[in-house]
Parts: sequence; structure tokens; C-alpha cells
Amino acid sequence: MATVIRMNRVGTKQQAHYRIVVAHKRNPRGGRYLELLGHYHPQLPSDHKDRLVLDFDKVKAWMAKGALPSDRISKILEAKGMLPKKTRSNPEKAKPKKKAQERAGGGAPAPAAAPAAAPAQS
Repeated sequence: MATVIRMNRVGTKQQAHYRIVVAHKRNPRGGRYLELLGHYHPQLPSDHKDRLVLDFDKVKAWMAKGALPSDRISKILEAKGMLPKKTRSNPEKAKPKKKAQERAGGGAPAPAAAPAAAPAQS
């Protein structure tokens, strides 16, 4: 069965922290996992030593066995230099929306291309 390295949410409401675990892909997010690899506390300052505690040797071992990291875990591993950086691009999401275009353009939205005039019929 396929395994994945992902975050398992624990903690109370508004006080989330995460366990980084290896689990079967079909198990639920808070369900059973195979091994605990570390933990992540997003509310701690970014320079705090306990914000991310991860056993990188275990991560390498599980990835060698075929475990795939989730998107968030792959970003963490890229930041730590364990994975090559991927170029992520979503040009549609980066475009300003209608109201932002109106504000930037002086109040009027960008005019749409006018349809060509139809020839007059006699």
C-alpha cells in the first residue's frame, strides 16, 4: 500500500500543532500512522528551536522505501535542503481580481475587446 509523509493535527481549537508522521495514504488525517518522525508548532517564532523537530534520517529512510511527502512537508524539506526546489506557478491566481484592477486603473475596469461590427445587410 502507498505510504505518505504528512502532518497529523493535534492540539486544541486555535492552538494547533502537528505531528509529522508516515501513514498509509488511505488512512484518515487523524488516524493510525506507521511511525512518528517529528513535530511542528506553527505558532512559535520562526527562529525558535522547537518550531520544527524532525528526524531527517528517518525521513530519508522512508523516502528510500517509497513514501511520498505531502505538499507542505515537501516545502519544509525543500527549505531544509533535503529536496530540490520545485518551481511553483499559478499565474491565474497571481492576477489581480476585478476590484483591484478597478482601483489600479483609475476607477473603470479594463475595457473588453469590442466585437467587430457586422456588415450592413441590404
